[in-house]
Amino acid sequence: MSTPNSSERDRLAELIAAKAVVRGTVTLSSGKEADYYVDLRRISLDGEASALVGPVLLDLVQDWDFQAVGGLTMGADPVAFAMVHAANARGWAAAHDGAPLDAFVVRKAEKAHGLQRRIEGPDVAGRRVVAVEDTSTTGGSVLTAVEALRAAGAEVVGVVVIVDRNTGAQEKVEAAAGVPYRFAYGLSDIGLA
Repeated sequence: MSTPNSSERDRLAELIAAKAVVRGTVTLSSGKEADYYVDLRRISLDGEASALVGPVLLDLVQDWDFQAVGGLTMGADPVAFAMVHAANARGWAAAHDGAPLDAFVVRKAEKAHGLQRRIEGPDVAGRRVVAVEDTSTTGGSVLTAVEALRAAGAEVVGVVVIVDRNTGAQEKVEAAAGVPYRFAYGLSDIGLA
């Protein structure tokens, strides 16, 4: 595994500040109002920025032992895929007994047809997983994912998000889920505090 790369981290912060921060009154998924919105899909789906998301988040959790990443669809999906691609590029399998890092998707509700799965992708039962999210305000989305993962038999080792809005998500997640919560950037890192 590689060591943290400050130039990747700095560049991603610049891109978030330039492309993802939208000023104006918005209602957040939590129901709270804010005078700005951090639209991280403008980052996680951007050609340059998405290539930096995976390395930055892998560096952040390099001391955690896990086999798969994912979270509640849709915010978590491109984040998980970025981490998987970065892990592959870094030779993850060679450092983890030949096993690649897998991704999974947690549905908001179980499917009513087909295999009726709540978690799509490789089976997570008995595996050590990290729940991811693009940004977090209250921690509600990632807590929903953690609950679904535990119900499916996964061992959740932690939560990682790109941007934390510093509104109590970390404390809520750590208290409710009993797992560590890490974020790559706070509001001050992207020019909002």
